[in-house]
Amino acid sequence: MATAGAKLGPLVQDPISRRVGDTITASPSHVRNALFARRFMVVVVDLLSIWCGGLIAIALRFPLHSESTVGTHGAFLLLYSGLVILFCNTQKLYSGAQFLSSKQETMAITRALALASILLTTFIYVSGLKTISRFVVALTMLLGLVSIAGSRYWRRRRLQSAAADGFICRNVLIVGTDLAAQTLREYLQHNRCFGYVAVGFIVADADDFHFTKDVLGSVSDLAEIARARFIDEVIISTANRTAVKCAIAEARACGLGVRVLPDLYDGLAWGAPVEYVGLLPTICLHQKRIPALALMIKRGMDVILSSAALLVLSPLIAAIALAVKFDSPGPVFYTSDRVGRKGRNFGCHKFRTMVRNADNMLAQLRHLNERDGILFKISNDPRITPVGRFLRKYSLDELPQFWNVLKGDMSLVGPRPPIAAEVRQYQVDHLKRLDVMPGITGLWQVEARTNPSFDSYIALDMEYVDRWNLLLDLRILVRTAAVVFAGTGR
Repeated sequence: MATAGAKLGPLVQDPISRRVGDTITASPSHVRNALFARRFMVVVVDLLSIWCGGLIAIALRFPLHSESTVGTHGAFLLLYSGLVILFCNTQKLYSGAQFLSSKQETMAITRALALASILLTTFIYVSGLKTISRFVVALTMLLGLVSIAGSRYWRRRRLQSAAADGFICRNVLIVGTDLAAQTLREYLQHNRCFGYVAVGFIVADADDFHFTKDVLGSVSDLAEIARARFIDEVIISTANRTAVKCAIAEARACGLGVRVLPDLYDGLAWGAPVEYVGLLPTICLHQKRIPALALMIKRGMDVILSSAALLVLSPLIAAIALAVKFDSPGPVFYTSDRVGRKGRNFGCHKFRTMVRNADNMLAQLRHLNERDGILFKISNDPRITPVGRFLRKYSLDELPQFWNVLKGDMSLVGPRPPIAAEVRQYQVDHLKRLDVMPGITGLWQVEARTNPSFDSYIALDMEYVDRWNLLLDLRILVRTAAVVFAGTGR
């Protein structure tokens, strides 16, 4: 087995241990909290759908200045939304048992809204209130049905082609290669809407080695494979109890989610909850902590701020484009292939700051490199154009990356996206920096931008991944402004 500090070999095809003992203790409360948080978000989306539909219906039926009428309908809208959530729950729409087809789910939503509407109408009739509009009730039900069913259908379609991000869609490693493990792999491959991507298998022992296709290693290699393949969750499907204990220990030490199939349960974690993956019941022993709300806020900030930046800075962007065009022959923009979150490649956009054949001249200048290790940088790079030198000094060449942020390839704050050649030279533990979205600016840019040390570069990125929170992002953004105006870029 290669050590954690070894260079990446055949383990990783694309560019891109801690042992805790034999005693396995489950964290049922932690797992239940994670499952509750996930279902709570679904409830919130459904509530927002009902409220939006109800407010639209009220606005269409009554003038907004009629405060008493609008207030009465608003109170009943709150009651109606509560009934909808109650009946959706009775239809098992929040149970986590994701075995319903899209058609079955829509029918369940229709039944829930119809029952809530009937109960609300009955209550209105019994109470004698004549100010509640049947038009509002009917239209609220219709709009609620369309929006709730539509949001769930959109999520299913999105998951069909979604890349594993560790949140909406997850990379899964299957422990075991028997018939059950192979069936599980095929099931997940044909049902991407469940949000799982089966990356491959690891074998428990020599007797468990049933076939060779997509086998990535053994249980002893789990930590290294998980880092190299950006695994989010491990599903245990082997009867080897010793291997099961070892796999669970390794996975939990790496912070991965852990599930076992019920037949393999055998008392490994009393009280652990059962959660369905499609039709398959699994026992969830450990759930990776995901700051879901904070990540949603971060993405919201990225979209809002990048859109505002592109709009406000559009005259400056146009002026820079003209300057680059007239300064030297070649395209205005330069797009380089970079490695983003979880090893996915994307095109990173910048204003061109070098001559047209700059990449071909790199080998001739390699001996002048002023950075340690993998990074390459020289102070007076002869490939840089006059306008390009000015753009780099004030980081103006990176303005087109706001488009990368808007598309979701990058974030405003995060580690800089490396090129594939750099990633191929990474040690396994260096891949941790790819666990988060790359950013336009980051901790390294504000702490040690001129530091030539690759170790310092990696250490600061690792620190950012470990310490990440929204306040840290805001601090980095504020400090970035000072760094840019100081003109420290080169």
